[in-house]
Amino acid sequence: MIYDGSAITVKLLDDGIAQLDFNLQGESVNKFNRVTLEELKQATEVLQAAIQESADVKGVVVTSSKDVFIVGADITEFTEMFALPEEELVEGTVATNAIFSAFEDLNVPTAVAINGIALGGGFEMCLAADYRVMSAKAKVGLPEVKLGIFPGFGGTVRMSRLVGCDNAIEWIAGGAENRADAALKVGAVDAVVAPEKLFEATVDLVKRAISGELDYKAKRQEKLDPIKLPMMEQMMAFNSAIGFVAGKAGPNYPAPVTAIKTIQKHCGKKRDDAIRIEAKGFAKMAKTSVAQNLVGLFLNDQALKKTAKDFERKAGKVEQAAVLGAGIMGGGIAYQSALKGTPIIMKDINQAGIDLGLNEAKKLLSKRVSRKKMDADKMGDVLNAIKPTLSYGDFETVDVVVEAVVENVKVKHAVLAEVEKHVKPGTVLTSNTSTISITKLAEALERPEDFCGMHFFNPVHMMPLVEVIRGEKSSEETIATTVKYAKQMGKTPVVVNDCPGFLVNRVLFPYFGGFAGLLRDGADFQKVDKVMEKFGWPMGPAYLMDVVGIDTGVHAEGVMAEGFPERMGRDFKSAVDVMFENERYGQKNNIGFYKYETDKKGKPKKVVDQSTYDLIAPVCAESKDFEADDIIARMMIPMCLEVVRCLEDNIVETPADADMGLIFGVGFPPFRGGAIRYIEEMGLQNFVDLCDKYADLGPLYAPTENLRKMAAEGKTFY
Repeated sequence: MIYDGSAITVKLLDDGIAQLDFNLQGESVNKFNRVTLEELKQATEVLQAAIQESADVKGVVVTSSKDVFIVGADITEFTEMFALPEEELVEGTVATNAIFSAFEDLNVPTAVAINGIALGGGFEMCLAADYRVMSAKAKVGLPEVKLGIFPGFGGTVRMSRLVGCDNAIEWIAGGAENRADAALKVGAVDAVVAPEKLFEATVDLVKRAISGELDYKAKRQEKLDPIKLPMMEQMMAFNSAIGFVAGKAGPNYPAPVTAIKTIQKHCGKKRDDAIRIEAKGFAKMAKTSVAQNLVGLFLNDQALKKTAKDFERKAGKVEQAAVLGAGIMGGGIAYQSALKGTPIIMKDINQAGIDLGLNEAKKLLSKRVSRKKMDADKMGDVLNAIKPTLSYGDFETVDVVVEAVVENVKVKHAVLAEVEKHVKPGTVLTSNTSTISITKLAEALERPEDFCGMHFFNPVHMMPLVEVIRGEKSSEETIATTVKYAKQMGKTPVVVNDCPGFLVNRVLFPYFGGFAGLLRDGADFQKVDKVMEKFGWPMGPAYLMDVVGIDTGVHAEGVMAEGFPERMGRDFKSAVDVMFENERYGQKNNIGFYKYETDKKGKPKKVVDQSTYDLIAPVCAESKDFEADDIIARMMIPMCLEVVRCLEDNIVETPADADMGLIFGVGFPPFRGGAIRYIEEMGLQNFVDLCDKYADLGPLYAPTENLRKMAAEGKTFY
């Protein structure tokens, strides 16, 4: 052993080959934290000294003792790092790059054995070697744009010189993980082998370079020199790429376009000058609120996963599930459960319901087959894991039941009381209700401790969030088992306490309340949609109501008004009420605020309908042109304040839970980080002042006393 650290070891093998091995102690994966970077520096210095002092080291093979190679940089260190002044961040990034460049400059051939995931900084380490050999099961990529930044360990420099500008732009601006065949095709790796042959093949490649069969110095020089691309071709390549990527990324995500412009700036420079240009671009992106919010989201997601793991330790087994009520929702739940490996019984009271549920599952599976994400045999296996039934015959084997019948207290009471008689004690019963109190629903049960809410979002197969709702008598094991089942289904569970609307609907309806007020005061619903879409929402409020279903919205609004009459009760007839009275329910019957026609792909396409303006005119003031900032404030203040109240009322435990619930549940703009991050970015005092500016609009716009106190004392939520 010529170097022995807590993250890296270096030992001498036969034939003068040194093995530099990544194995970060105390962690399940390798990552570039401060310790690993410092040890890479030291290990490289030890190797350099050994090469200079003797002929013992003739080549270097880089390996990982873990199932992954290196997952990337340690993102938990980003918040502190990004807070540095920009110039200091540039110099720190240049200094870190010197470690990778020193490894690249070792006067012997180097090769990396990529045994598993190598992403971000992990793949940038691979790019610093002369050769890359990849396991057929590994994945590589540069996904930094997903955090609002781009590669900062020399990735834009080395990648563009290795695979050409077009391929580098596609990898870096797209941020995708790439399989071995794709990496080999563009030249990002030199060979792909079976996992069991990886080490042997990598050593063999180094031996061939040592013998002179392969010219590693010429291969390395390509990464050190400017890109060999005529000026006219450069201009065409970069200008077309910038236009295409800007259109795809949109104005709220600047990192992909800035990455391309950075490559353009450094393509005519040698490595070290190019790396400094990359470092400046990286630092500029790291200082943006987008990067800080997306990094915050990543850390929130990690915290959510840790919470779920803590719950799973207390959970019972979930080997057999059941869903009551087939239909579209029940079929979606059955599909998701079976797809992810938990067999499920799908019960309904009539065959028509069963057929509807099975058809929904078949439709979703057929799409996977047509997109080559699944073969016909696998589709058959998933369908066989869904057992349709009209009786409770097999319910004694069930571990978790999801009730997904009509949103009506009496019907749900009857169904839950009935199913409880047919399952063994300890079977977890859950209700997929969107608004009805879990504590109230539990009144129908003899074992309310075995019952909780499990609120899926529509469409089930696409929406990542599941709200797990704790009723007054729900046991910890019941909550834990439901969290476990949600995880088994591939969902992100957020545990919330019981209240009208729980978390997501409780905070969504004040947002709709802001919309109703704007229309009452003369705003154009189309302009409101456009402003909020530009703000970052996937769809504006009128379009969203059409998609949710205006009848569904009116029902939920009634529940919210009953639960929180002071804030959510209305003393005026709204445009939404008019839509409902005229049976304009949105996409479900092709007419709401907009009309819906079928496009060439068979999907509903919204079309402006002039009759909407005529219908709502009696309940709206004379048309008025509101400023965009005014629209944003009137829409966002009610939602953000309700999230604050959910935290104060202990409906959610942490700001991270609240923000992730909004991101995953209603499509809150990810680059803004969630409602609490949005408030903090504005500054608590500035937010309170903004609320006070709209105080005449009523209680929806009134800050809580605790929020005022936090603002006055300079406190923050995170």
